[in-house]
Amino acid sequence: MFTGIVRELGYIESVEETGEGARVRVRAPETAAETRVGDSVAVSGVCLTAIDASDGTLAFDVVAESLRRSTLGLLVEGGSVNVELPLQAGDRVGGHFVQGHVDGIGRVRRVTEEGLEIEAPPENLRYCVEKGSIAVDGVSLTIAWLDDEAFAVALIPHTKEVTTLGRLGPGDAVNLEVDMLAKHLEKLVT
Repeated sequence: MFTGIVRELGYIESVEETGEGARVRVRAPETAAETRVGDSVAVSGVCLTAIDASDGTLAFDVVAESLRRSTLGLLVEGGSVNVELPLQAGDRVGGHFVQGHVDGIGRVRRVTEEGLEIEAPPENLRYCVEKGSIAVDGVSLTIAWLDDEAFAVALIPHTKEVTTLGRLGPGDAVNLEVDMLAKHLEKLVT
């Protein structure tokens, strides 16, 4: 469980194909210093298990399913990712509860002075509400407005600076995780 408050910007050192998916190495010294083998780490909103955490670098084996259902299949050496350690008992929840289970891939429609407009699949938009929460590449954000094809989020300068969101442009793909409470409520009601 995460909060969507990104701890560190990580940089991709390598992506190696394996028979079952890919092995990804991320340079994230602060996070690596606090991570043990077997710990969960959110990488651009995808919960992964650390298989190595040494010399300022984290390594993960990413299964084919995760590569297909997220933007992790698009990672390239030198690229950047948002990195967050899991929530611990007693921690403040500054964002919202984020599981690290990507619900879909969105595309940046427009970059504005205030933030981003993101096109999203209808099966994701059905869980979105104005002023509700959404995780974009693992970052907890508030939906400013939405229509039948997209939603908008505002980005403060700090978020643009310390996450990958300030580097996005039109057409870029992003991981989306809708508010899990909305999904659970729908299941209970139906």
